[in-house]
Amino acid sequence: MRAPFTVAALSVAILSVSAVTAEAHARLMRSDPAANAVVAAPRAISLTFSERVAPAFSGFDLTNAAGEVIPVRTRVSEDGKTVSGAPGRTLGAGAYTINWRIASSDGHRMTGAVAFTVR
Repeated sequence: MRAPFTVAALSVAILSVSAVTAEAHARLMRSDPAANAVVAAPRAISLTFSERVAPAFSGFDLTNAAGEVIPVRTRVSEDGKTVSGAPGRTLGAGAYTINWRIASSDGHRMTGAVAFTVR
């Protein structure tokens, strides 16, 4: 009778470890401008993640509603959790998307997007 209990206990243990591992990847915690915000033209953009990111594989691009890429030189903060940059020019009124890409400390690569509007 111990075999079924042992198998069940082992299955629960494996699933628990898998769930912890799946949650270990960096997550976007906040952005400035915030998602879907309507703001004055930002002089700087920042994305903060739940854990350190690899600077060589982490950054973002900024595009307007027409798909034009606005140059941004990005950098990763000293604590390794925030990617920031300043647009290469003043942003005019309209919709923009921050298209980010990172590699977390475990090597997992992730991408995402944050939309905002300049009034």
